[in-house]
Amino acid sequence: MTDMPFAYSLSHAEAGWAWRIFDEEGATVAQGTDLSQSGAQAAVESAIARASSETRV
Repeated sequence: MTDMPFAYSLSHAEAGWAWRIFDEEGATVAQGTDLSQSGAQAAVESAIARASSETRV
C-alpha cells in the first residue's frame, strides 16, 4: 500500500460492498461498489494507487 494521505471506508450495502476514498480534507476522491468484500478492498487499493500516481505527476 502507499504512504499517500488517503483514508477509505468499506461498508456492507444491499447489493454487496460499498467503498469510498477520502483525501486529507475529507473530500471523496473515488467511490464504488463490489459484490464481495475482498473485491471492494482490491478496488480501494487499486484506486489509491492510481490517485497516488496522479498526485506525483
